[in-house]
Amino acid sequence: MGAQRWINLGFIKVQPSELAKLFFPTYATYYFYTEKENLNFNFKEFIPILCMLLFSCIVIHKQPDLGTAVLLGLSGLIILWFAGMPKKFFIISFMTLLITAPVTWHFLKPYQKKRVLVFMGHGESKKERYQIEQSEIAIGAGGLQGSGILKGTQNKLQFLPESRTDFIFSVIAEETGFLGVMVLIGLFGVLFVRFFTVVYSIKSPFFQLLALGVVSHVVFAMIINICMVTGLLPVVGIPLPFISYGLSNLWVTFASLGLFNGIAIRRFYFGE
Repeated sequence: MGAQRWINLGFIKVQPSELAKLFFPTYATYYFYTEKENLNFNFKEFIPILCMLLFSCIVIHKQPDLGTAVLLGLSGLIILWFAGMPKKFFIISFMTLLITAPVTWHFLKPYQKKRVLVFMGHGESKKERYQIEQSEIAIGAGGLQGSGILKGTQNKLQFLPESRTDFIFSVIAEETGFLGVMVLIGLFGVLFVRFFTVVYSIKSPFFQLLALGVVSHVVFAMIINICMVTGLLPVVGIPLPFISYGLSNLWVTFASLGLFNGIAIRRFYFGE
């Protein structure tokens, strides 16, 4: 739809911005490891990481791909927080973001502005609000047990746009109902508890930081996607991990888990 997010290799289309979710935590951890003798946890020492994070988010947003930029930004801030970035930075940044919101509003694409306005209750049902309202109808139609696999009318009759990608959760809710959704969220919950249990048990602070960085985008993506399709957050282009259609996203997600598992099975052998 006019976005320039993919590189066409002929037999497959690759979304290179997805790789930033995997490579930025690796770069940040490598930087902290090589500079560990000189780190005093002052703001100046975090400037290279901040510049790389800001540059990556700006370039990805220009595609435009606000969803991936948001995920990368959140993952990067988590890494900086646990790496020891002064807390004043986060407080000042948050206040600055609030104050400059009227200015940054003008840098959003027209369709991005519409999504925010729809979230705030504006827009017409047959135009701007159509997608989110169809999503909520699908979720509500599922009831307790759902309409049955492949029997959901919103998906089968193509009332719901992007039903294979960003709004796949709405299809699951309609076809499996409240019980199916709770099973899905419960499985994600078990996975995330396992993530943080393993991260807490890693001895080396650098590998601990790397492990946290490569799985944080999975956690954020799941939370934002579900909140997005249920109307709790504005609509952004963030797929549901492991489920939404999209080869680049799926590959990076599994690659992140592969790297995480490699750290996990050796976590008691890493030095301090």
